Amino acid sequence: MPLFRVCVCCLLFIQVVSCKKNSSSSPSPSNQVFIKGIDLSFSPEIASWGIPFSDNNVATPMLTIIRNKGINTIRLRLWNNPATGHSSLQEVMQFAKEAKAIGLKFYLDLHYSDDWADPGHQTKPAAWSSVSFSVLKDSVYQFTKNCLNYLTQNNAQPDYVEVGNEINVGILWNEGKVNNLTDANWPNFADLLKQGTRAIREVSSSTKIVLHLAGYDYANDFFQKLNNYSPDFDIIGLSYYPWWHGMDLNVLKQTLQTLNGSFHKPILIAETAYPFTLQWNDWTNNLVGLTNQLIPGYDATQTGQAKFITDLKVIVKTASSLDHAGVCYWAGDYVAFKGTMSSNGSPWENLALFDFQYKALPALGELGK
Repeated sequence: MPLFRVCVCCLLFIQVVSCKKNSSSSPSPSNQVFIKGIDLSFSPEIASWGIPFSDNNVATPMLTIIRNKGINTIRLRLWNNPATGHSSLQEVMQFAKEAKAIGLKFYLDLHYSDDWADPGHQTKPAAWSSVSFSVLKDSVYQFTKNCLNYLTQNNAQPDYVEVGNEINVGILWNEGKVNNLTDANWPNFADLLKQGTRAIREVSSSTKIVLHLAGYDYANDFFQKLNNYSPDFDIIGLSYYPWWHGMDLNVLKQTLQTLNGSFHKPILIAETAYPFTLQWNDWTNNLVGLTNQLIPGYDATQTGQAKFITDLKVIVKTASSLDHAGVCYWAGDYVAFKGTMSSNGSPWENLALFDFQYKALPALGELGK
Protein backbone atom coordinates (compact mmCIF):
# COMPACT_ATOMS: atom_id res chain seq x y z
CA MET A 1 0.00 0.00 0.00
CA PRO A 2 1.32 3.48 -0.83
CA LEU A 3 3.20 5.12 2.00
CA PHE A 4 2.26 3.01 4.94
CA ARG A 5 1.71 -0.69 4.58
CA VAL A 6 1.79 -3.90 2.66
CA CYS A 7 -1.92 -4.37 3.24
CA VAL A 8 -4.84 -2.43 4.58
CA CYS A 9 -5.09 -2.20 8.33
CA CYS A 10 -2.69 0.74 8.44
CA LEU A 11 -5.17 2.68 6.35
CA LEU A 12 -5.39 5.85 8.39
CA PHE A 13 -1.71 6.59 7.78
CA ILE A 14 -2.51 7.44 4.15
CA GLN A 15 -5.33 9.84 4.66
CA VAL A 16 -3.22 12.42 2.92
CA VAL A 17 -3.00 10.19 -0.17
CA SER A 18 -5.01 8.64 -1.19
CA CYS A 19 -22.59 -14.49 3.51
CA LYS A 20 -28.49 -16.74 3.21
CA LYS A 21 -25.94 -19.59 2.22
CA ASN A 22 -25.85 -21.14 -1.27
CA SER A 23 -25.69 -24.83 -0.53
CA SER A 24 -25.42 -25.74 -4.21
CA SER A 25 -22.01 -24.07 -4.42
CA SER A 26 -20.61 -25.56 -1.24
CA PRO A 27 -19.51 -29.07 -0.33
CA SER A 28 -20.05 -28.25 3.34
CA PRO A 29 -22.89 -29.86 5.28
CA SER A 30 -25.69 -27.38 5.83
CA ASN A 31 -25.24 -27.48 9.60
CA GLN A 32 -21.65 -26.26 9.47
CA VAL A 33 -20.79 -22.69 10.40
CA PHE A 34 -19.60 -20.46 7.55
CA ILE A 35 -18.44 -17.04 8.69
CA LYS A 36 -20.16 -14.28 6.71
CA GLY A 37 -18.45 -11.32 8.29
CA ILE A 38 -17.84 -7.62 7.95
CA ASP A 39 -15.32 -5.45 9.76
CA LEU A 40 -17.25 -2.51 11.23
CA SER A 41 -14.42 -0.93 13.21
CA PHE A 42 -15.17 2.52 11.77
CA SER A 43 -18.88 2.33 12.61
CA PRO A 44 -18.74 3.81 16.13
CA GLU A 45 -16.89 6.87 14.79
CA ILE A 46 -19.11 7.15 11.71
CA ALA A 47 -22.23 6.97 13.89
CA SER A 48 -21.27 10.27 15.53
CA TRP A 49 -21.56 11.97 12.13
CA GLY A 50 -25.19 10.94 11.68
CA ILE A 51 -24.74 9.16 8.35
CA PRO A 52 -28.16 7.89 7.15
CA PHE A 53 -27.36 4.32 6.08
CA SER A 54 -30.32 2.70 4.38
CA ASP A 55 -31.63 -0.46 2.79
CA ASN A 56 -34.49 -0.45 0.28
CA ASN A 57 -34.65 3.33 0.74
CA VAL A 58 -35.44 3.01 4.44
CA ALA A 59 -32.97 4.55 6.92
CA THR A 60 -31.92 1.71 9.20
CA PRO A 61 -29.24 1.19 11.87
CA MET A 62 -26.07 -0.42 10.53
CA LEU A 63 -26.27 -3.55 12.69
CA THR A 64 -29.89 -4.12 11.70
CA ILE A 65 -29.05 -3.79 8.00
CA ILE A 66 -26.25 -6.32 8.07
CA ARG A 67 -28.19 -8.80 10.20
CA ASN A 68 -31.15 -8.56 7.84
CA LYS A 69 -28.82 -9.21 4.91
CA GLY A 70 -27.65 -12.48 6.48
CA ILE A 71 -24.31 -11.36 7.89
CA ASN A 72 -23.56 -13.46 10.97
CA THR A 73 -20.32 -11.94 12.31
CA ILE A 74 -18.85 -8.49 12.94
CA ARG A 75 -15.13 -7.89 13.30
CA LEU A 76 -13.72 -5.09 15.44
CA ARG A 77 -10.09 -4.06 15.94
CA LEU A 78 -8.78 -3.30 19.42
CA TRP A 79 -5.86 -0.97 20.12
CA ASN A 80 -4.22 -0.88 23.54
CA ASN A 81 -4.36 2.85 24.23
CA PRO A 82 -5.53 4.71 21.12
CA ALA A 83 -4.98 8.46 21.02
CA THR A 84 -8.52 9.24 19.84
CA GLY A 85 -10.43 6.70 21.92
CA HIS A 86 -11.63 4.92 18.78
CA SER A 87 -10.91 1.18 18.75
CA SER A 88 -10.55 1.36 22.54
CA LEU A 89 -11.72 -1.44 24.80
CA GLN A 90 -14.71 0.60 25.97
CA GLU A 91 -15.81 1.44 22.43
CA VAL A 92 -15.31 -2.13 21.24
CA MET A 93 -17.23 -3.54 24.20
CA GLN A 94 -20.22 -1.25 23.66
CA PHE A 95 -20.54 -1.95 19.95
CA ALA A 96 -19.91 -5.69 20.33
CA LYS A 97 -22.52 -5.85 23.08
CA GLU A 98 -25.09 -4.31 20.75
CA ALA A 99 -24.17 -6.78 18.01
CA LYS A 100 -24.34 -9.80 20.29
CA ALA A 101 -27.72 -8.65 21.62
CA ILE A 102 -29.26 -9.01 18.15
CA GLY A 103 -27.72 -12.40 17.47
CA LEU A 104 -24.49 -11.53 15.66
CA LYS A 105 -21.18 -13.20 16.46
CA PHE A 106 -18.19 -11.09 17.48
CA TYR A 107 -14.70 -11.42 15.98
CA LEU A 108 -12.07 -9.49 17.98
CA ASP A 109 -8.91 -8.30 16.21
CA LEU A 110 -6.13 -7.71 18.76
CA HIS A 111 -3.41 -5.48 17.29
CA TYR A 112 -1.18 -5.34 20.40
CA SER A 113 -0.38 -1.74 19.53
CA ASP A 114 -1.74 1.74 20.23
CA ASP A 115 -2.29 2.14 16.49
CA TRP A 116 -2.30 0.14 13.25
CA ALA A 117 -0.37 -3.14 13.19
CA ASP A 118 0.40 -4.97 9.93
CA PRO A 119 3.40 -6.33 7.99
CA GLY A 120 4.90 -2.84 7.83
CA HIS A 121 4.15 -1.71 11.40
CA GLN A 122 4.08 -3.71 14.62
CA THR A 123 4.86 -0.97 17.12
CA LYS A 124 4.65 -1.95 20.77
CA PRO A 125 2.17 -0.06 22.93
CA ALA A 126 3.86 2.90 24.56
CA ALA A 127 3.29 1.39 28.00
CA TRP A 128 5.31 -1.68 26.97
CA SER A 129 8.04 0.09 25.02
CA SER A 130 10.89 -0.33 27.53
CA VAL A 131 10.01 -3.49 29.43
CA SER A 132 12.10 -6.67 29.50
CA PHE A 133 11.11 -9.62 27.34
CA SER A 134 9.76 -11.55 30.31
CA VAL A 135 7.61 -8.57 31.29
CA LEU A 136 6.53 -8.14 27.67
CA LYS A 137 5.29 -11.74 27.57
CA ASP A 138 3.40 -11.23 30.81
CA SER A 139 1.96 -7.98 29.46
CA VAL A 140 0.54 -9.80 26.42
CA TYR A 141 -0.96 -12.46 28.67
CA GLN A 142 -2.45 -10.05 31.20
CA PHE A 143 -3.76 -7.60 28.58
CA THR A 144 -5.41 -10.37 26.57
CA LYS A 145 -6.95 -11.99 29.62
CA ASN A 146 -8.16 -8.71 31.11
CA CYS A 147 -9.75 -7.65 27.82
CA LEU A 148 -11.57 -10.95 27.36
CA ASN A 149 -12.76 -10.99 30.95
CA TYR A 150 -14.04 -7.43 30.62
CA LEU A 151 -15.85 -8.20 27.38
CA THR A 152 -17.33 -11.41 28.77
CA GLN A 153 -18.54 -9.68 31.94
CA ASN A 154 -20.30 -7.10 29.77
CA ASN A 155 -22.14 -9.58 27.52
CA ALA A 156 -19.68 -9.08 24.67
CA GLN A 157 -17.67 -12.30 24.75
CA PRO A 158 -15.79 -12.80 21.47
CA ASP A 159 -16.62 -15.84 19.39
CA TYR A 160 -13.36 -15.42 17.48
CA VAL A 161 -10.12 -13.71 18.52
CA GLU A 162 -7.24 -12.80 16.25
CA VAL A 163 -3.90 -12.85 18.08
CA GLY A 164 -2.04 -10.07 16.31
CA ASN A 165 -3.03 -8.49 13.02
CA GLU A 166 -1.35 -9.57 9.76
CA ILE A 167 1.60 -11.18 11.53
CA ASN A 168 3.76 -12.04 8.48
CA VAL A 169 6.74 -10.27 10.08
CA GLY A 170 5.83 -11.06 13.67
CA ILE A 171 4.41 -8.83 16.39
CA LEU A 172 5.66 -6.39 19.02
CA TRP A 173 8.84 -5.31 17.26
CA ASN A 174 11.67 -5.78 17.76
CA GLU A 175 11.37 -8.56 20.32
CA GLY A 176 8.76 -10.45 18.29
CA LYS A 177 9.96 -9.55 14.79
CA VAL A 178 10.72 -12.32 12.28
CA ASN A 179 12.14 -11.03 9.00
CA ASN A 180 12.25 -14.41 7.28
CA LEU A 181 11.95 -18.15 7.87
CA THR A 182 15.49 -18.45 9.20
CA ASP A 183 15.30 -15.53 11.62
CA ALA A 184 16.69 -16.46 15.04
CA ASN A 185 13.81 -14.59 16.64
CA TRP A 186 11.13 -17.22 15.87
CA PRO A 187 11.18 -18.68 19.41
CA ASN A 188 10.47 -15.23 20.87
CA PHE A 189 7.70 -14.59 18.35
CA ALA A 190 6.13 -17.95 19.12
CA ASP A 191 6.38 -17.31 22.88
CA LEU A 192 4.52 -14.02 22.52
CA LEU A 193 1.76 -15.67 20.48
CA LYS A 194 1.45 -18.39 23.10
CA GLN A 195 0.87 -15.83 25.84
CA GLY A 196 -2.09 -14.49 23.90
CA THR A 197 -3.55 -17.89 23.05
CA ARG A 198 -3.10 -19.16 26.61
CA ALA A 199 -5.05 -16.21 27.99
CA ILE A 200 -7.89 -16.78 25.52
CA ARG A 201 -8.18 -20.48 26.38
CA GLU A 202 -8.26 -19.69 30.10
CA VAL A 203 -11.15 -17.27 29.70
CA SER A 204 -13.20 -19.18 27.11
CA SER A 205 -12.77 -22.69 25.78
CA SER A 206 -15.40 -22.03 23.09
CA THR A 207 -13.70 -18.99 21.53
CA LYS A 208 -11.91 -19.80 18.26
CA ILE A 209 -8.40 -18.45 17.79
CA VAL A 210 -7.35 -16.97 14.43
CA LEU A 211 -3.80 -16.44 13.20
CA HIS A 212 -3.88 -13.93 10.36
CA LEU A 213 -1.46 -13.19 7.52
CA ALA A 214 -1.58 -10.60 4.75
CA GLY A 215 -1.73 -12.38 1.39
CA TYR A 216 -1.31 -16.05 0.61
CA ASP A 217 2.11 -16.49 -1.09
CA TYR A 218 3.92 -16.90 2.24
CA ALA A 219 1.20 -18.72 4.13
CA ASN A 220 2.24 -22.35 3.64
CA ASP A 221 5.87 -21.67 4.55
CA PHE A 222 4.85 -19.49 7.51
CA PHE A 223 2.58 -22.08 9.10
CA GLN A 224 5.04 -24.91 8.41
CA LYS A 225 7.67 -22.92 10.30
CA LEU A 226 5.30 -21.99 13.10
CA ASN A 227 4.32 -25.63 13.54
CA ASN A 228 7.80 -26.26 14.95
CA TYR A 229 6.68 -24.35 18.05
CA SER A 230 3.36 -26.19 18.58
CA PRO A 231 1.07 -23.17 18.21
CA ASP A 232 -2.45 -23.32 19.64
CA PHE A 233 -4.98 -21.93 17.16
CA ASP A 234 -8.11 -22.95 15.28
CA ILE A 235 -8.41 -20.94 12.06
CA ILE A 236 -5.99 -19.77 9.35
CA GLY A 237 -6.85 -16.18 8.47
CA LEU A 238 -5.66 -14.46 5.29
CA SER A 239 -6.11 -11.00 3.84
CA TYR A 240 -6.90 -11.06 0.13
CA TYR A 241 -6.90 -7.81 -1.82
CA PRO A 242 -6.43 -8.56 -5.54
CA TRP A 243 -4.47 -5.37 -6.31
CA TRP A 244 -1.88 -6.30 -3.65
CA HIS A 245 -2.00 -10.08 -3.45
CA GLY A 246 -2.73 -11.36 -6.95
CA MET A 247 -5.38 -11.24 -9.67
CA ASP A 248 -5.64 -14.97 -10.40
CA LEU A 249 -8.50 -16.49 -8.40
CA ASN A 250 -7.43 -19.98 -9.50
CA VAL A 251 -4.07 -19.50 -7.79
CA LEU A 252 -5.88 -18.34 -4.67
CA LYS A 253 -8.10 -21.43 -4.75
CA GLN A 254 -5.13 -23.78 -5.20
CA THR A 255 -3.29 -22.13 -2.33
CA LEU A 256 -6.26 -22.44 0.00
CA GLN A 257 -6.65 -26.11 -0.91
CA THR A 258 -2.97 -26.70 -0.15
CA LEU A 259 -3.25 -24.95 3.21
CA ASN A 260 -6.36 -26.90 4.12
CA GLY A 261 -4.72 -30.19 3.15
CA SER A 262 -1.49 -29.42 4.99
CA PHE A 263 -2.89 -28.08 8.25
CA HIS A 264 -6.48 -29.39 8.39
CA LYS A 265 -7.80 -26.08 9.64
CA PRO A 266 -10.60 -23.92 8.25
CA ILE A 267 -9.55 -21.01 6.06
CA LEU A 268 -10.98 -17.56 6.73
CA ILE A 269 -10.49 -14.69 4.32
CA ALA A 270 -10.15 -12.31 7.25
CA GLU A 271 -10.01 -9.19 5.07
CA THR A 272 -11.05 -8.49 1.50
CA ALA A 273 -12.73 -5.81 -0.60
CA TYR A 274 -13.55 -4.89 -4.19
CA PRO A 275 -14.66 -1.60 -5.81
CA PHE A 276 -18.18 -0.90 -7.04
CA THR A 277 -16.87 2.16 -8.90
CA LEU A 278 -13.59 3.93 -9.66
CA GLN A 279 -15.17 7.28 -8.86
CA TRP A 280 -14.87 9.10 -5.52
CA ASN A 281 -17.15 10.86 -3.05
CA ASP A 282 -14.73 13.14 -1.22
CA TRP A 283 -11.37 14.82 -1.82
CA THR A 284 -9.35 12.08 -0.15
CA ASN A 285 -7.43 10.08 -2.75
CA ASN A 286 -8.65 6.51 -3.02
CA LEU A 287 -6.48 3.43 -2.72
CA VAL A 288 -8.11 1.81 -5.74
CA GLY A 289 -8.83 3.97 -8.75
CA LEU A 290 -7.18 2.39 -11.79
CA THR A 291 -8.42 -0.28 -14.18
CA ASN A 292 -5.18 -2.24 -13.80
CA GLN A 293 -6.13 -2.83 -10.16
CA LEU A 294 -9.14 -4.88 -11.27
CA ILE A 295 -9.42 -8.62 -11.89
CA PRO A 296 -10.21 -9.27 -15.56
CA GLY A 297 -13.90 -10.05 -15.85
CA TYR A 298 -14.77 -8.20 -12.63
CA ASP A 299 -15.63 -4.62 -13.48
CA ALA A 300 -15.70 -1.82 -10.93
CA THR A 301 -19.49 -1.81 -10.88
CA GLN A 302 -22.11 -2.89 -8.40
CA THR A 303 -22.49 -6.12 -10.41
CA GLY A 304 -18.73 -6.69 -10.53
CA GLN A 305 -18.33 -6.16 -6.79
CA ALA A 306 -21.16 -8.58 -6.06
CA LYS A 307 -19.72 -11.18 -8.46
CA PHE A 308 -16.34 -10.96 -6.73
CA ILE A 309 -17.94 -11.71 -3.35
CA THR A 310 -20.04 -14.55 -4.74
CA ASP A 311 -17.08 -16.24 -6.41
CA LEU A 312 -14.75 -15.69 -3.47
CA LYS A 313 -17.22 -17.43 -1.15
CA VAL A 314 -17.43 -20.38 -3.56
CA ILE A 315 -13.63 -20.63 -3.60
CA VAL A 316 -13.41 -20.69 0.19
CA LYS A 317 -16.25 -23.20 0.56
CA THR A 318 -14.71 -25.47 -2.06
CA ALA A 319 -11.19 -25.26 -0.65
CA SER A 320 -12.07 -25.45 3.04
CA SER A 321 -15.22 -27.35 3.97
CA LEU A 322 -14.49 -27.22 7.69
CA ASP A 323 -16.51 -25.43 10.36
CA HIS A 324 -15.67 -21.73 10.74
CA ALA A 325 -14.24 -21.16 7.30
CA GLY A 326 -15.55 -17.97 5.79
CA VAL A 327 -15.18 -14.51 4.28
CA CYS A 328 -14.97 -11.23 6.21
CA TYR A 329 -15.19 -7.97 4.27
CA TRP A 330 -12.94 -5.17 5.51
CA ALA A 331 -14.40 -1.71 6.24
CA GLY A 332 -17.67 -2.20 4.43
CA ASP A 333 -18.87 0.80 6.44
CA TYR A 334 -16.01 3.15 5.49
CA VAL A 335 -17.98 5.66 3.43
CA ALA A 336 -17.03 9.31 2.90
CA PHE A 337 -18.57 10.23 6.23
CA LYS A 338 -16.74 13.53 6.70
CA GLY A 339 -18.41 15.11 3.70
CA THR A 340 -17.73 15.42 -0.01
CA MET A 341 -15.12 18.17 0.40
CA SER A 342 -12.99 16.38 2.99
CA SER A 343 -9.32 15.81 2.19
CA ASN A 344 -8.85 13.60 5.27
CA GLY A 345 -11.96 11.49 4.89
CA SER A 346 -12.19 8.01 3.41
CA PRO A 347 -9.77 6.56 0.83
CA TRP A 348 -12.11 3.54 0.77
CA GLU A 349 -15.59 4.84 -0.09
CA ASN A 350 -15.60 3.15 -3.52
CA LEU A 351 -14.76 -0.16 -1.79
CA ALA A 352 -17.49 0.08 0.84
CA LEU A 353 -20.66 -2.02 0.81
CA PHE A 354 -22.79 1.12 0.68
CA ASP A 355 -23.00 3.51 -2.27
CA PHE A 356 -22.36 7.25 -2.27
CA GLN A 357 -25.89 7.82 -0.98
CA TYR A 358 -25.19 5.31 1.84
CA LYS A 359 -27.57 2.70 0.38
CA ALA A 360 -26.75 -1.00 0.85
CA LEU A 361 -25.16 -2.46 -2.28
CA PRO A 362 -25.94 -5.86 -3.84
CA ALA A 363 -22.57 -7.18 -2.68
CA LEU A 364 -23.72 -6.92 0.94
CA GLY A 365 -26.59 -9.24 0.14
CA GLU A 366 -24.25 -11.65 -1.65
CA LEU A 367 -21.95 -11.72 1.36
CA GLY A 368 -24.88 -12.62 3.58
CA LYS A 369 -26.29 -15.41 1.37
